[in-house]
Parts: sequence; structure tokens; C-alpha cells
Amino acid sequence: MTAASSFPDPVYQRTVLAPAFEGVRIHFADSMHRIDRAHLVMLRETGILTEDQAGMIAQALMDIRAQTAIDQLEYTGEYEDYFFLVEAELARRLGELGGLLHTARSRNDIDHTAFRLVLRCRADRLLAEILSLAAAVLVKAQDESETVIIAYTHGQPAQPTTFGHYLGAVIEVVLRDATRLDHAIENVDQCPMGAAAITTSSFPINRQRVSELLGFRAPVLNSYGGIASVDYITGLYSAVKLVILHLGRVIQDLIQWSSFEVGQLMVPDGLVQVSSIMPQKRNPVAIEHLRHMASISMGYCDMVVGTMHNTPFTDMNDSEAEVQQEGFLGIDHARRTLALLARVVCGCGINAGRVKSIGEASCITITELADTLVREEELGFRTAHEIASSTARAVIERQSGLAKGYGDFIKAFWSVTGRDTRISQAAFKSAVALETFILRRDRHGGPAPAALSCGLEFYSQQLEALQSNVKARKSRQSAAARALDDTFTSLFKI
Repeated sequence: MTAASSFPDPVYQRTVLAPAFEGVRIHFADSMHRIDRAHLVMLRETGILTEDQAGMIAQALMDIRAQTAIDQLEYTGEYEDYFFLVEAELARRLGELGGLLHTARSRNDIDHTAFRLVLRCRADRLLAEILSLAAAVLVKAQDESETVIIAYTHGQPAQPTTFGHYLGAVIEVVLRDATRLDHAIENVDQCPMGAAAITTSSFPINRQRVSELLGFRAPVLNSYGGIASVDYITGLYSAVKLVILHLGRVIQDLIQWSSFEVGQLMVPDGLVQVSSIMPQKRNPVAIEHLRHMASISMGYCDMVVGTMHNTPFTDMNDSEAEVQQEGFLGIDHARRTLALLARVVCGCGINAGRVKSIGEASCITITELADTLVREEELGFRTAHEIASSTARAVIERQSGLAKGYGDFIKAFWSVTGRDTRISQAAFKSAVALETFILRRDRHGGPAPAALSCGLEFYSQQLEALQSNVKARKSRQSAAARALDDTFTSLFKI
């Protein structure tokens, strides 16, 4: 037999209700107040409430807001949560009239509307941070468009390119990720109000009007989906995760490049910490912090998406306040990561001497020698590849540097073709120079100056388009906030 008890059970209060109340107090109270005002305006405009009724409720809402120190509220168990606290206060002040505010709505549509309002705001701030990173990296790419670096594949020196070309590739991914996030925000930017519990209402409500007053682009079309669909959450956090996942790969490159063994990236002193015992150490720990901050952000994103796994397609607590506010921490860590990454990338420089020495020793321009053999000696590429490969092996074995490998090249050419080469020593040295390699890669998307300049200009146009989207959404929301203030104020009796 179950023991008699009264709500709330002390353990349930401590482990569920009190934390939930605190989360709503911190994150969602303002959004709930906005929803109350927008819903009240709609009830009056549709004639569901009279002018007198709406005016009295409006005054009570304003008084409650003004007289409640939300930041000092503590959960006592007297009311189930913040919503019921406000509803009880309305009833205390207005009696039965206070309950009319809840006409044609439910905790279901209120909660998901509040979640969307806050999530939209946080996501837009994150998107602005992403676009700020893209803008900063774009400037850096333009400044470093002729700065030679070593591109690595499989952890080994591969070919020369420019820092600007590398950063262009980073910008390209960042902009694609920003586009995905922008689309995810568009999905968040739909209003569930009017869905009520799940099937709308028998009252003549105007869902479009509430959506407009809250600054949404449209109501969620299907009322069941307005309550049950959580893809606005999973889609957004998946998009956030991809931003951080992809930038994490760049962070790994920065760590490798700044290692003593590679050393092509110079990290400024302001982002370096010294060892407490080893005087020679310059630890680029800012980049390490980037790595773990990014991992933490991804962890929160995975937590949110994973919590939705195998849940029923209906109203459920798994998608509500506690999970929502934990997800906010993932967005916060993402914003920190983006801000620091922008500072690291824009503050770092390239060690030209180290690039030259590693490039020479590792024969990273040998592909251009093979290409030159195809053009100048009319050889097939596989034959040219064999000659170039033999030359590289000899140079690396002697540790002399490719620029001094003309003799090795002559021997390799004779060994493979049985004749002398027509390529002079000066032509050989030009062909294997870092700068020559880059200048000859002038095809669409390549690192040569003209090709790179076209790419960076294209990224600039993409960036402007995304910035315009953010600006338009912000402008619509600001206009809606003003309209809500004006229409709600008009409810008061003169």
C-alpha cells in the first residue's frame, strides 16, 4: 500500500522542482512575461476578452512584474513553478478574472515558445560571433596571401601554399557552417503559441498575431508538431556541433604547427605561458585551451541531441527547461572558443626561415619538377614521377636540400630515360622554388595571387549575405518588441 503524501514530495522538490524553478527564474522569466503580454493583446483584439478585462489583467501583470524581485526568488514548494506563482498572484489580485489570461493556451505552447525565444537569441549571438570570426580571418587571409607555409597531409610535409590560401579554406567551411546554423535558426524562429495542449483551441484565436508580436517569422504550422517536434532543438545543436567540430581540426593544425619540431607558426607572447621550472619553455597553451573548450561545447551539444533519442513524439519533459539550460552552456563554450580562436589566428605569424628549411629538406616542391618534366621533356607523368621520386630520395638521404639536387636530378633522368635532360640548372632551381610552385598554381581555387584574390572576394560576398540575414532578423525582432510594447500599453484604461 502506498503511503499518503502531499505534493511536493521533499525529495522531488529538492531534485527536480527547485532546480527547474531556478532555471526558469534565470533564463525564461522574461520570455514568459513577453508571452503573457502578447497573448493578452491577442485575446483583446479577437474579442475573447473585453476592454475592461484586458485592461485590468494588463495592469496586474505590470504590477506583478514591477513588484517581484525575480533575481531574489527562492523555491518554497508553495507553487509548482514560476508560471503557477504568477498565475496565483493574478488570482490573488483579480480573483476569477485573473484566470482568464490562460484562455486558449497551455503550459505546453507557453514553454516551447519561451524556449524558442531564448534559444533564438542565444543562437543569433553565436552566429554573430561566427561571422565575426570569419570577417577577422578574411582580413588575415588577405594580409597573408603571399606568406608561404607548408601544407601537411597525413602528418607529413606535402606541398607549399600560402597562409592566406589555408585560411581561405577555413573561411569556406566556417561560412558553410554559418549557413547551416542560419537555417537552423530559421527553424527555431517559429511560434508554437496557439497550439495549446496539442490541438489548438475552440476559441477564435489569432496565432499569426501572437507570432508577430513575439518577433517570430511565422507560427509553427501543425499544432501537434508545435508541441511534439523537437527538431528545432536537435537541428540547432547539431549545427552548433558542426561549427565546433570543424574548427577543432584547425585547432589541431595550430597545435602541430606551433610545436618545436615543426615551428612554422609563431604564437605571440600574450598567448604563451612559461613553465614554472623549465626556463626554455614557451607553451602555446591558448591553443590547448581552444581544444578543450571546443570539446566541452561539443559534449553539451551531444548531450542535448542524445537526450532526445528514443523519446515519444509528443509533449515530454526530456525537451524542456533542464535540458534547454544545459544546452546553453554548450553555446556559451562555443562563443568563448570562437572569440579566442579569432585572437589566436589573427595574432599568430609564420616563421619564414623554418618554412624554407623544412620545405627544402622535405622536397615539398618535387611535384612541380615532375610537372615541368611533362611540359619541357614531353614525358608521361608516371615517368616524370619516377625521375622526381628518385631525385627526392637522393636529396633527402644526403640532407642537402632540393635546390642543391641538380646533380641527383641529372643522374635520375639519365637512369630512367637513357638520355640527357634539356632542363638547365637555373631552370631546375626555379622549378623547385617554393614561390614558383605557388605562382604556377593559378587555377580556380589555387593559391596563386589572382586565384586566391577571387576566392577571398567570393567569401566576402557570402559573409555580407549572412550578415544581412542576421541584421534583418534582428530588425524584425526589434520592431516586434516595439509593437508589443505599444499594443500592450494601449490596453490600459486612460
